[in-house]
Amino acid sequence: MTETTALSIHFFETLLSTLRDVLPIGIIIFGFQLAVLRRPVANWPRVGLGFVYVILGLSLFLMGLELALFPLGESMARQLTALDFLFGAGESVPATVHWQDYYWVYLFAAAIGFSTTIAEPSLIAVAIKANQVSGDTISVTGLRVAVALGVSLGISLGSYRIVAGDPLHYYILTGYVVVVIQTHFAPKAIVPLAYDSGGVTTSTVTVPIVTALGLGLASTVPGRNPMLDGFGLIAFASLFPMITVMGYAQLSQWHSARRQKDAL
Repeated sequence: MTETTALSIHFFETLLSTLRDVLPIGIIIFGFQLAVLRRPVANWPRVGLGFVYVILGLSLFLMGLELALFPLGESMARQLTALDFLFGAGESVPATVHWQDYYWVYLFAAAIGFSTTIAEPSLIAVAIKANQVSGDTISVTGLRVAVALGVSLGISLGSYRIVAGDPLHYYILTGYVVVVIQTHFAPKAIVPLAYDSGGVTTSTVTVPIVTALGLGLASTVPGRNPMLDGFGLIAFASLFPMITVMGYAQLSQWHSARRQKDAL
């Protein structure tokens, strides 16, 4: 079987699987429209074409995850944790590898967390809506950067947790204590948006790469179990944007108050 034939079969199987997953959504939408609301669907050809685009796009995206993003993330994690990369080819390897020896892993995790979040379509949509509703008070770029910094910090810290082997719940409990304290002091208008910003990071671009990174790290760092240690990075990606968005709002509020004070 040639590679082209194998890819064609894979795409056809993925297409059928996607169609099966999307079908219940269509049944619910059209069922409510026709049976409950009793209104005809406006512009049937355009709606049908949209569903075709969704199914094809999801199928190609899922194939891309399986063939490119997951293997690439795991490959990068293996290369960054290889002993010849950490200590140089031909160099003597110490008996114990310490957490600080993996500094390239933390830097890569921070960079990949920031870049994938900036490109996240769901975050762009939320930032645009927040800007429109707030009358340009909330900057689209400022919100995106604040969320991306949170994900960057979270993924980097989560990678350290995998390397160090610390229990996950220590970090999550501490993080949510910080969120609760910030919620009390942050501007009330920003709190719901900050909570939503934590959720939109776990979407189509960020999750596959971050998951692949976590599994790759847990598979290559000595003494780690991929099932126990490989997952959990997504929790960091959801938690830390809430902290950074509320922190961004608090800093903006403090800076505004200081400018008003200086103007008097």
